[in-house]
Amino acid sequence: MTELGLRERKKQRTRQLIAETARHLFGERGFEGVTVAEIARVAEVSEQTVFNYFPTKEDLVYWRLGTFEEELLAAIRDREPGESAPAAFRRFLLGQSGLLGRVDDTAREQLRTLTRVITESPALLAREQQILAGYTHSLAQLLAQETGAAADAIEPTVAATAMIGVHRSLIDYTRRRIVAGVAHSRLSRDVRARIERAFALLEHGLAGYATKLK
Repeated sequence: MTELGLRERKKQRTRQLIAETARHLFGERGFEGVTVAEIARVAEVSEQTVFNYFPTKEDLVYWRLGTFEEELLAAIRDREPGESAPAAFRRFLLGQSGLLGRVDDTAREQLRTLTRVITESPALLAREQQILAGYTHSLAQLLAQETGAAADAIEPTVAATAMIGVHRSLIDYTRRRIVAGVAHSRLSRDVRARIERAFALLEHGLAGYATKLK
């Protein structure tokens, strides 16, 4: 067990080194301006080692999102009896903070740099949409299993699409505000308020929303 623990810790350090090297280089020259070979050279590992830890170049930026999906699905799956899936999703999002929840200068600079790198890269934006689509599919499958829905039932997909849509809109909103230079403390409050408003709409339904008056 001790040997396995040491091996896993070494792998974790190598993964972190490669990811941090990539983050630094992407921040300097943009995602498209850096090659995997260059990242490997600066990190002092082989190019194959980079791909062993990160199957695609985009994964060097999005590598933590697999854990995010696992935590999201667990929050839905393990919710208490009587709690709806949207309520559990809301609680999960409110519990997220990441770099936005930190107030130090380093975190603020990292978040600004990451935002710039992603928004300026068509490849990263496209990959992000694929990841969010994967979230939607996984969540829809979980909801279908829990509700015993038929294979062709539309409800699980609609519900999952709506919830992931909230997450997607929060990502877009946060990035716009970061680019605009909004302070982290204010942005964190604004994001929490938007989460509350979005899920209030989902919980109460769309029946009377945007009813045309004239």
